[in-house]
Amino acid sequence: QVQLVESGGGLVQPGGSLRLACGASGGTISRYTVGWFRQTPGKEREFVSAVRGSIGTLHYADFVKGRFTISSDSAKNSVNLQMNSLKPEDTAVYYCAASIDLYFRGFAAVADYDYWGQGTQVSVSS
Repeated sequence: QVQLVESGGGLVQPGGSLRLACGASGGTISRYTVGWFRQTPGKEREFVSAVRGSIGTLHYADFVKGRFTISSDSAKNSVNLQMNSLKPEDTAVYYCAASIDLYFRGFAAVADYDYWGQGTQVSVSS
């Protein structure tokens, strides 16, 4: 069973950048679909971006296209989310999630994933 740990969150000014990492143990990241979601208090967890490990396809929510970039690092067995041009509305807890790519059933819904990290706080404020 894969275990996921997010890192890289913090406080940044509007227009700044952060790089989140989702480290995996107990499984090879290339065998998984890995997604990033975010959640603010009182709201549902929403899809941000995903990568299918077996074929390398990348997916983004419309509100992050051109600003965020997802990538896989096989050497570190991790998936990164580079976030540029951050806005105050990007403030949220960011979670990474994974599901076995062999049984792919989608990438944008919470129910598409079986394994979740504990989350990392991203705050964008001046």
